[in-house]
Amino acid sequence: MTKAFPTIQDVARVAKVSTATVSRALSFPERVSKETRRVVIDAIERTGYTVNQTARNLRRKQSGAIVVLVPNLGNPFFSKILSGIEATASREGLNVLIADTRQPQVSPRLIGEYLHANRADGLILLDGALRPDLIPGAPGKRPPIVYCCEWNEDNDLPSVRFDNSGGAALAVRHLHDLGHRRIGHILGPADNVLTKEREHGVRCTLDALGLEARRDWFFEGDFSLAAGARAAAQWLALDERPTAVAAANDEMACGFISGLHRAGVSVPDDVSVVGFDDIDIADQFIPALTTVRQPRSEIGESAATALIERIRGGGADAAEMKTLAAELIVRSSTRTA
Repeated sequence: MTKAFPTIQDVARVAKVSTATVSRALSFPERVSKETRRVVIDAIERTGYTVNQTARNLRRKQSGAIVVLVPNLGNPFFSKILSGIEATASREGLNVLIADTRQPQVSPRLIGEYLHANRADGLILLDGALRPDLIPGAPGKRPPIVYCCEWNEDNDLPSVRFDNSGGAALAVRHLHDLGHRRIGHILGPADNVLTKEREHGVRCTLDALGLEARRDWFFEGDFSLAAGARAAAQWLALDERPTAVAAANDEMACGFISGLHRAGVSVPDDVSVVGFDDIDIADQFIPALTTVRQPRSEIGESAATALIERIRGGGADAAEMKTLAAELIVRSSTRTA
């Protein structure tokens, strides 16, 4: 005889609640207490009950999916953020769709058409250059939107971000504590909000420490390995060189170190280098990279949680900002001057 599949009645019996309560906990979790939801989820796991997501989403008039827009899927920085988003969305029964905004086909018009077709319940933007007000359609009819990592000052939207200025300050103070007084900086893209925040942190800290922020010690970059290598060539061409360099991200720090290595310059013996982000390769690079760590999984989880709260009506309409604290990870790419 074929074993019957567990039903919602089985879940209610194990959880010792009514079937109506089980249904509310699954379809409208904001209407039940956290303890009730925990009891129901535990009963689902014990019985092996499978939620009919399609029926659930139809009741709620939702698609059961969220869209995440990333400025460069090839950048390893985004991996753990996306993992955090996926894990949180999955726990709540939501699918995650990811698009690379660098691809020409991912236009505001295409995004607008996708959202208006009710294919997504919400949007997480990791690209601060993409302005939601340019997405076709009345703002009141668009699903909830949350910025993650990057943001746009012209839009009054909730955001989850990192203390970029504070992280840059940690990097400069670390180099100062090691005795460095000539400190340079590799900038990110000129139009990027993270570049501005990190440069601000560097300049303010140099000023507070009474150190000079020389123009020729600030190297233009774009967050790529190649930009770091170009900065190395510029450093080599200087008559008076900084003894330490703080890069606006790890990829440029690695490109800078590699470019110097090819020229016979040793890091950290000849120059100390600090990165920013703590991507996976940072501790495996030679030398292991001193860097500012971003809690990337937590950033992704927080952004997904904020979006889901708004999708389900539990989040505030007004813009909110959550800023996660900076942490310096000291490795082998820095030493005393």
